Amino acid sequence: MVLMWDYDINKLKKTERGRILILERLINYGPTEKREKIKLSLVKKYWSQLDLYEPQRHMLELLIWGKCFSSHKSRNTFSIK
Repeated sequence: MVLMWDYDINKLKKTERGRILILERLINYGPTEKREKIKLSLVKKYWSQLDLYEPQRHMLELLIWGKCFSSHKSRNTFSIK
């Protein structure tokens, strides 16, 4: 069971957008229970609609397709000389 403090989980499960939101939360923040798993088929199905954090997106791209499709942004905002 996914615990979402700011949404009624039962209402979310009834709509496709709600199921996508649940999947996004599972990927971005991790499962809430030890045995809870993220279904690969759902990730592939909704890939273009998922709003994921950049590190999670890159990791899944590497795991699923073996390469990164999205651009990498440099996190270095300054340099020490």
